[in-house]
Amino acid sequence: MSNPTRPPLGAGSPLKLEFPQSLAVYDDYAAAQRTVDFLADEKFPVEQCMIVGTDLKRIERITGRLTTGRVAAGGVMSGIWLGLFIGLVFSIFTDENTLAVIGSTMLLGAGFGVIMALVGYAMSRGQRDFSSVSAVVATRYEVLVEHKGAAQARELLAKLPGALPDPFAG
Repeated sequence: MSNPTRPPLGAGSPLKLEFPQSLAVYDDYAAAQRTVDFLADEKFPVEQCMIVGTDLKRIERITGRLTTGRVAAGGVMSGIWLGLFIGLVFSIFTDENTLAVIGSTMLLGAGFGVIMALVGYAMSRGQRDFSSVSAVVATRYEVLVEHKGAAQARELLAKLPGALPDPFAG
């Protein structure tokens, strides 16, 4: 089954090159992007290029310890936002006092939010008593180019300030 958020890599896919060749490999995305930008400035048909992140790794930054109080506060805040949204929707369809409707749904949302957050935290049984943010990042970024433009791209890339000598030159 295919993933609807990612286009298939079939023949007509925009994520597929015809006989791709490696142009350069970088340790960071900015350098790979600078290369493609330089090629675009030099009027190279950059639709023949692709930046591919490889050697993926997941990085997780711990942002703090979870306590019952922090979980409850987070539940209250998310419940208030949910209650505000529902209150605004209700206020459109009612002739009652708008502020009373919004205030009461926010109060109910806060109560619902704190209960749900504390129940979820209790069910985890202390297996994850910290909060974090995470991202998947690539270790290397490779610039690929279609075979028909590889020689021209290498010649142009040799002009890039700070570029390394062309390893493919005769």
